[in-house]
Amino acid sequence: MECDHEEAHALAAKRAKENMPTNENVESLSSEFKAISEPSRLKILLALREGEMCVYHIVEAVGGNQSAVSHQLRILRDNRIIKARRDGQNILYSLADAHILAVLELALVHIGCKEGDSL
Repeated sequence: MECDHEEAHALAAKRAKENMPTNENVESLSSEFKAISEPSRLKILLALREGEMCVYHIVEAVGGNQSAVSHQLRILRDNRIIKARRDGQNILYSLADAHILAVLELALVHIGCKEGDSL
């Protein structure tokens, strides 16, 4: 098969190969995206954009019940997407770091993009 843009595409493919993360890093990234993509977990992350919260207030923000939210929080924590800290008898949850916030904010901007918008 012949390509009308052989030189440009060959160069792009070479750069892509050189800059490809390790298989281990690709698997890790894939797991994180899977964790983020589940709707109830995504709602939790969107709520935590507003700041640290205990499970009671996360349930209030996203709906559902405490047991289900707690289960989703554990999955997000296991994937290092959120972090938790104890404050007396409460456990407070927050986004793990600014990178998670940036991914969420960028995804929200992307929702408003139209096909053909340039990079």
